[in-house]
Amino acid sequence: MIFELENKSVHASDAGKELDHKKETIIFLHGSGLSHIVWSLVEQFFSNKNFNVLSIDLPGHGNSEGPCLKTIEEIAEWLEKVFIKLKFEKIILVGHSQGCLEMLEYSNKYKNRLKKLVFIGGSYKMPVNQDLIDLAESGDTDAVKLMMKWGYEGSKKFIGGNPIKRIIQSPRDISQILGVDLVACNNYVNGSNAVKTIDCPTMFVFGALDKMVNIEVGKKFANMVDNSTTHIIDGCGHMIMIEKAFEMREKVLEFLQK
Repeated sequence: MIFELENKSVHASDAGKELDHKKETIIFLHGSGLSHIVWSLVEQFFSNKNFNVLSIDLPGHGNSEGPCLKTIEEIAEWLEKVFIKLKFEKIILVGHSQGCLEMLEYSNKYKNRLKKLVFIGGSYKMPVNQDLIDLAESGDTDAVKLMMKWGYEGSKKFIGGNPIKRIIQSPRDISQILGVDLVACNNYVNGSNAVKTIDCPTMFVFGALDKMVNIEVGKKFANMVDNSTTHIIDGCGHMIMIEKAFEMREKVLEFLQK
């Protein structure tokens, strides 16, 4: 799906099906420097379970026109404009990594639109190593290598190649997309307040071997939301929806169908 918002083209992968406002809608939010591609193993699954599915490319990412938004707060405001444009009344948000921060800020401002939340590989704050920020802002490919090292356990092989390396391909991608995103994550400080305002059914999914959001940080995050559901996936790093897509989507479906 491609639509116009504020004179910019926005792309959202919809699993090849038109929106049906009689169905529940799941919005997937990607992480830093990435795009809708990371949700390719889960989109069709949920579409086949009778959900509307939209994996949104943030401005400047994937097939959406830029420039990139520079703060988590700006992204939350932009998302609300998208949902108004598409005439959604209630939505389910599923976010990964940076997407979790966006969900927190969005829920803090627009909780009445939310039906359920699913946080994948995220926390209420995500400080970024300054060396990684410096490398990214200078367009250095070592930034991508560091992300892969910290995000994946061992030397896992992925169908079609490592998704981070496939999506972030040029010095421009690194400096003008990844660099901007990493700074946005590092600068976001409202998460500890926003998480306290969550009052809809919420699920947390973590990879037991995630080095970016280690399991103890994840558990602390999950414990801040009363009556939430937590699922930890063994043998899994940060890119949960690719490394362990089948287990993740089955567990999320169980939660959504409760």
